[in-house]
Amino acid sequence: MLIAVDIGNTNIVLGFLHGQETIGTYRMTSKANHTSDEYGLMLRQFLTLSGLEPDDVDDVIVSSVVPKVMHSFRSSIIKFLGIDPMIVGPGIKSGIGIRLDDPKSLGADCLADCAGAYYTYGGPVLVADFGTATTFNYVNAKGTIVSGLIAPGIRTAAAALWGETAQLPEVEITRPDSILATETKTAMQAGLYYNFLGGIERTIRQFHDEIDEDFRVIATGGLGSIFANDTDLIDVYDPELMFKGMAAIYERNAK
Repeated sequence: MLIAVDIGNTNIVLGFLHGQETIGTYRMTSKANHTSDEYGLMLRQFLTLSGLEPDDVDDVIVSSVVPKVMHSFRSSIIKFLGIDPMIVGPGIKSGIGIRLDDPKSLGADCLADCAGAYYTYGGPVLVADFGTATTFNYVNAKGTIVSGLIAPGIRTAAAALWGETAQLPEVEITRPDSILATETKTAMQAGLYYNFLGGIERTIRQFHDEIDEDFRVIATGGLGSIFANDTDLIDVYDPELMFKGMAAIYERNAK
């Protein structure tokens, strides 16, 4: 069994993978400063919840965009599982080309997303990840990332809204029943949702306008499910896209 770990700005997401099947996924916050022992205990508990033992784990692969978490988390894997994990980063074999001005600036999460999309759905493909940040990365038919776009995620934008205003409350990020809001909470929800949805659609259309070939749009990320069913411009929503990408990268590098 392979454990794939996505260390993001808001959450750490673990996927327990048996071949092509995901047999368990778990989340913990990446905001807290946990020790290696705390991470290790949580990891052992997640294994137990899936009916697994540490000896069932063959290897671990980690994708991280939070350097300050890496030392403790990597140490927890070494201490509690006896495995030095594979890290997605510069020098790792992914089979995905990167034709950007500074290839090393591409986040490990974006590389894993693009690998998952290309190897699962083929290319060309536009990969949209809705997380703390919203990213769009274009992978051409040859499996090369040729363009990337970064924008605030909807929760990040929402936090700025209620954090920088004196009287606006914190609200749940959800699809409102109507845009015809009649009180503050629903006015904020409708404003956030439709403003963000409009931005998604305009961004995808602009890619279509500037790219002279047909492509599919694959969405992922914890917040992607909110929007994927409300627009015809997203072809597939795949919440396990990053795990699929990490599994593919692992197969290319495992001895």
